[in-house]
Amino acid sequence: MRRMAEVQPATKEQSSWILSWLPSWCPTSPSQLKDAEEKMLKTVKRPFSRQHVRISDSNYLWTLAFSTQLQPSSPSLPQPPVPFRTPLVLLHGFGGGVALWAQNLDSLSSSGPVYALDLLGFGRSSRPLFSTDSEEAEEQFVAALEEWREKVGLEEMVLLGHNLGGYLSTAYTLKYPHRVKHLLLVEPWGFPERPENPNHTSIPVWIRAMGAVMSPFNPLAGLRLAGPLGPILVQTIRSDFKQKYSSVFDDNTVSDYIYHLNAQTPSGETAFKNMTIPYGWAKRPMLERIGQVQSDIPISFIYGSRSSIDSDSGYAFKKSRPDVEITVIRGAGHYVFADQPEDFNQTVLQILAKGSRGK
Repeated sequence: MRRMAEVQPATKEQSSWILSWLPSWCPTSPSQLKDAEEKMLKTVKRPFSRQHVRISDSNYLWTLAFSTQLQPSSPSLPQPPVPFRTPLVLLHGFGGGVALWAQNLDSLSSSGPVYALDLLGFGRSSRPLFSTDSEEAEEQFVAALEEWREKVGLEEMVLLGHNLGGYLSTAYTLKYPHRVKHLLLVEPWGFPERPENPNHTSIPVWIRAMGAVMSPFNPLAGLRLAGPLGPILVQTIRSDFKQKYSSVFDDNTVSDYIYHLNAQTPSGETAFKNMTIPYGWAKRPMLERIGQVQSDIPISFIYGSRSSIDSDSGYAFKKSRPDVEITVIRGAGHYVFADQPEDFNQTVLQILAKGSRGK
């Protein structure tokens, strides 16, 4: 693994007057996001490095890297050889960032190298202008991940994606199959096709109301329009996150991080909107394409038993590929890795161990 040290890139000037106005209206800044992230990551005990990995067009992807070196249990005794494990790469979901894996990083990196990165347009990665075309926007995300892989120096990787990260992990695997050792999809977004008559009763009333009012805007525009009230809005609407991380934080650390992730230039958020049709369905459903993934690439799905995203897509795909593995974690919602972190970590490590034995 290449040594990485923290680098703070120069911030590009905003060309739009409204983007330059937003930071003064919203109590956020890149440095506040950095502080909020560092507070989240203080719970991580294993050593790691961090860096903005430079890619083309002056863009960069913010990356955490956990070493491949394992600590010997007793230096005086001969150690059994440690089987090489393909690096695990974590891709967060819509509106997320690397620090949301705070309860998973120590465990997942205990048996091999782990990388977590902020997707292009999100978190502390650069926030460029994306194409308004859904296919081209998807390609921008995928191309950025491939450039990142090349810069970091990985030949192969196990891709684990949550939500939007699951969709993009699959898109990447379709284009660069020789780079993916195993595809792990955690509550992936964008798989089923939008039904002719969607069952709106399954969508909470407040989401339907917000969708009707905010449809011309980005999904989280209300957060930025709230200005100084934005942090309180996150604490109120997403109070569940405080419970998800209650074992490590007893204050508003998580909601502050989520606010600063999403109160700044909505680059990736705009791309996501351009990739969707009303109520969050994908314009280019992945279930129509995942069957093209090479048959020798293992695919695993992980769902939460209490999630609003059902496991139907995983089981529908399993009909055509019986070797697909599906795990449902009891008591977990959509953020399965935060709701039941120990069960999630154990599930992922078991999948990785099976992959190592199969080499």
